[in-house]
Amino acid sequence: MLRMASSQTVENNINGPIMTLQIAEAIAEFLPAPPDAAASELIVLELYRQRRISRGKAAELLGEPLASFLERAARADIPYFSLTSDELHQEIESAQDFVRARGL
Repeated sequence: MLRMASSQTVENNINGPIMTLQIAEAIAEFLPAPPDAAASELIVLELYRQRRISRGKAAELLGEPLASFLERAARADIPYFSLTSDELHQEIESAQDFVRARGL
């Protein structure tokens, strides 16, 4: 079970207030990194997957270059492009309009 220990601010850092998250040891032993780093990574990846933050913001929050974040997202099976069918058709139409306008 994951639960917030307290809604109090523990300390501040460059990204703002830091909150304490309690994770059962039975779960923490399976994490690939220290629990706080693993939790932060998972939260940022999920925010990016849900399109709530950009890839640039995600990289910034994790303190790594964009290229490193994109590799991390790919390992988590988060596609670089995630378009709906309508968005894809709109992109194709825009590209075709561009080509036609330039006589290519």
